[in-house]
Amino acid sequence: MNGPTPAALVLADGSVFEGESMGTGGSQTAPVATGEVVFNTAHSGYQEIITDPSYAGQIITFTYPHIGNYGTNPDDNESRGVFARGVIVRDMARRASSWRSETPLQKFLTDHQLPAIGGIDTRRLTRLIRDSGAIPGAFGPTDGPGALDMAALTAAAKAEPGTDGVDLVSQVTTPEPYVIAGGPKRVVAMDFGMKTNIGHMLSTHATVEVVPAYTSADEILAMSPDGVFLSNGPGDPNMAQPAIENIKKLLGEVPIFGICLGHQLLSLAIGGEIEKLPFGHHGANHPVRNLATGKVEITSQNHNFAVVADSISGVAEVSHINLNDGVCEGMILNDIPAFSVQHHPEASPGPHDSAYLFGSFVDLMDKVGS
Repeated sequence: MNGPTPAALVLADGSVFEGESMGTGGSQTAPVATGEVVFNTAHSGYQEIITDPSYAGQIITFTYPHIGNYGTNPDDNESRGVFARGVIVRDMARRASSWRSETPLQKFLTDHQLPAIGGIDTRRLTRLIRDSGAIPGAFGPTDGPGALDMAALTAAAKAEPGTDGVDLVSQVTTPEPYVIAGGPKRVVAMDFGMKTNIGHMLSTHATVEVVPAYTSADEILAMSPDGVFLSNGPGDPNMAQPAIENIKKLLGEVPIFGICLGHQLLSLAIGGEIEKLPFGHHGANHPVRNLATGKVEITSQNHNFAVVADSISGVAEVSHINLNDGVCEGMILNDIPAFSVQHHPEASPGPHDSAYLFGSFVDLMDKVGS
């Protein structure tokens, strides 16, 4: 019986991590995997994380050491496919222990043609990313036919552009509009990379008409929605200029609720500024204070860019802050029916402390429509 295929991860700064190929990386002919390397601190929910479109252009490092313990099943997918560039783990479970499991994680990765590397010292890698920030990297097999040498991996890592200055939204948005049947309200969701559970949460209150990311404001208003939802999505918000211009035209015409990338795009539409965080927020346990109530909510997050709080002063009020680093986690516009948050109230995976925000959106639609 053949043993595991040796592999290596090389970062753009020259750091090398040795491991073994998994997923499509187990194929001797698999191409090198490249992307911006980030880490996620969630203990579970690996399938939802892997299928989150917000990871387009990135390689996901799981800080929890054992991944794959409960397998995978189609109900837990958060999108129509996988947009991440690769997966890095310490140890991948060889057996799945859950009555819900239909496919082992390693087969799931192979089926979705997603490269993975295991046996990596993820503690060392995470410390490096925390010190230096998210960094481009490349990994692939280093033995057998089609093996890659360190020079090739290093060159691939240095050539990887990362997520700055790249329009990743166009890669993940729905190609065609579709409808999610639901409650009495009518909401148009601009899909910048919308997760499946967001649609489920919205549909408890409204029938959701999901449209491609760059659908014009005129087309959206012609649908006579009670509200417009700005979804999560990947990458640099400054590269989604068509969406920003459309949001500007929607402001004041219809109630708006944005999350994650939608929060950043809304801030740009009102003249705010965006900064890139050193290593971002990726996990299911970020403490966020609701400034109106004083309560601390434990939240699910996945983003590398954030709103500069001072830049929205006078136009909007900061509504939530991250207690780890003080980053703006939400805002309410002063004279326009619109609000947004940086974290994920649908929390898939993660806690449901912020699920009330969907109800707040309904309240805003009721107020404007009354």
